[in-house]
Amino acid sequence: MSILEVVQYILSLGPTVMLPLSITIIGICFGQGFKKAFKSGVTIGIGFVGIGLVLDLLINNLGPAAQAMVDRMGLRLTIIDGGWPSAAAGTWGSPVAAMIIPLAIAVNLIMIVTKTTKTMNIDIWNFWHFGAAAATMFIVTDGNWGLAIAAAVLYEVVILKVADWTAPMVQDFYGLEGISLPTGSTASFAPIGILLAKGIAKIPVIKDMHADPESIQKKFGIFGEPMMMGVAIGCALGILAGYNVGEIFKIGMAMGGVMVLLPRMVKIIMEGLIPVSESVREFMQKRFGDRELHIGLDAALAVGHPAVLSTALILVPITIILALILPGNRVLPFGDLATIPFLVCFIVGATKGNIVHSVLASTVMMALTLLMATDYAPVYTAMLKQAQFAIPQGVALMSNLDTGGNLFNWLILKIGQLIAAI
Repeated sequence: MSILEVVQYILSLGPTVMLPLSITIIGICFGQGFKKAFKSGVTIGIGFVGIGLVLDLLINNLGPAAQAMVDRMGLRLTIIDGGWPSAAAGTWGSPVAAMIIPLAIAVNLIMIVTKTTKTMNIDIWNFWHFGAAAATMFIVTDGNWGLAIAAAVLYEVVILKVADWTAPMVQDFYGLEGISLPTGSTASFAPIGILLAKGIAKIPVIKDMHADPESIQKKFGIFGEPMMMGVAIGCALGILAGYNVGEIFKIGMAMGGVMVLLPRMVKIIMEGLIPVSESVREFMQKRFGDRELHIGLDAALAVGHPAVLSTALILVPITIILALILPGNRVLPFGDLATIPFLVCFIVGATKGNIVHSVLASTVMMALTLLMATDYAPVYTAMLKQAQFAIPQGVALMSNLDTGGNLFNWLILKIGQLIAAI
């Protein structure tokens, strides 16, 4: 069995297996003891099992509704959004995939030792984002391994710096003490998205528009609670999709369930993380004084916030409409519509949960994302073909919002194209 096959097998186990193993090893390394470390790992794994089940509920209901909206609007766009699973498959099938995990771990450790990052990234599953940058450069430069490795390193360094920058928001707004979120697609929305959010907060009239889950609940009582907001938004999506009454209430209940269950799954994960965080903090204090260190985890920890889910669900029909009217767009959004909560986490945090400002800033970002995904499509399709990914019959080009519309990955694409043209 080749190294690549071993890597692909390990990754195929998913975060529910990889995270418990990673947490157990880290807990032992930082003096937690096997029993406590193993318990923390299993608790976190169970939390991610729960998150996976709830996200499946979201995807299985949101996907058909989005497709129905696309059909009703008569969208006929030539680039298919294959979603992040196609991107991950294309990445791990790339020739450069085998070196991504050891490379990413080494870079992270070097940055921690040299005090150039405060994030210890244990979200190994999402290392595929670094691999996507490497695969992009590999294709654009006709197989240049050195440039592919440099692209992965550059991407990781930028992501870790964004994770450091946004860590105070993660801890203050989301209440995730000692945690940062170095997920590639989430971090890529941060620089421009946060700038847009701050700019919108200064526009006359709009700056006074305020609607966060707490104020909505205070104003509307029981009908302003997150589960009721989920039911209402879900029913609205069902109406836009042209569903019958029964199906409208069904998707409404599903979205209400997502609103309630995701935050509870995050609480389970935090039960496992807190002991590990304390062990890491004690270890670092003994050796480096009061040096601050964050544990880097999947942005799934933040998507359960009611303001994030509300913003994301409202953005689904907005994104579909944008695809229809945006000059230059050729991407048919579908596969990554359920990924929108991951994309807008930092924007929502920057607005302190103001859904109005979050939707406005995120709408601009989604427009940029569609255009970047359109531009990225030829390379994305080549990456899938290189990995022998089964492209649907009759589809000439594929892309996605998570990777193709990722600002940092798009910049890697432009750098690669510039180098190739020299």
